[in-house]
Amino acid sequence: MAFPPGLHVVQYPFPGDTPLDPDAPLVVLVHGTLDRANSFRRTIMRLPDMRVVAYDRRGYQSSRSEDAPVDVPGHIDDLLGVVRAAVGDGKPATVVGHSLGGVVTMGAALRAPELFASIAAYEPPVPWLPDEEPGDGPPVPSWTPLTDDADAMVENFFRRQAGDSTWEGLADAARADRLADGPALMTELRSLRGGAMFDVTQLSVPALFGVGGDRSDARHRAAHDWLLEHVPGAEGLVIDAAGHGAHLTHPDAFALFVRRAVELGAPARGAG
Repeated sequence: MAFPPGLHVVQYPFPGDTPLDPDAPLVVLVHGTLDRANSFRRTIMRLPDMRVVAYDRRGYQSSRSEDAPVDVPGHIDDLLGVVRAAVGDGKPATVVGHSLGGVVTMGAALRAPELFASIAAYEPPVPWLPDEEPGDGPPVPSWTPLTDDADAMVENFFRRQAGDSTWEGLADAARADRLADGPALMTELRSLRGGAMFDVTQLSVPALFGVGGDRSDARHRAAHDWLLEHVPGAEGLVIDAAGHGAHLTHPDAFALFVRRAVELGAPARGAG
């Protein structure tokens, strides 16, 4: 089966590299908002014993086109197409999503659990989760409100996630490349804020949820706690030294996060 048309998909190891054991785990990586598959490069280098598939989500980087950007359900459709093509007649995959990629991963696993040995989601934004009872700590900040200015949203989002100095240090071409992601950013954020997309408590595959330490936003830590409490059998992993961009800043730890997800899926992968 071919990968969905219009998607830039990369498979590791590359053709010509030393072939892996036929039973090597299959891992699919799904990037987040305003990101691209190449951001997983340092993590993938630490997974030489695994078959890894990464792709630019539709509307980003090499998967841009003149077509209208897709919403989150459209990204779920794409992921299912990628996983089906990667799995073929083989055993199910472990799928790991970062940020909004984690939302896409959870939605896809709910729709077609037979394709998934396990899933992992690192700091998935889930603004539709119910608010917990207020405690003694500071209030959890709300998700950033949307505007109609795509360029301003891209800049604001990038500054919040990567820092002011990183945005200001971008070359003109690199900044233009990020601004070109604006339509995709706006479409998926509007989709994400449109209400509950699915009931994550109905996940039936092994699930691992990741979160950073003190550098991560309080809203991500609150969502992480909620998911661990309400998703049956879910496991959590904290990368203490990292923030939201753990795959970029702490690739060793993020690779261990991927490996733990693979371990959770070992029984399903070995079945049959």
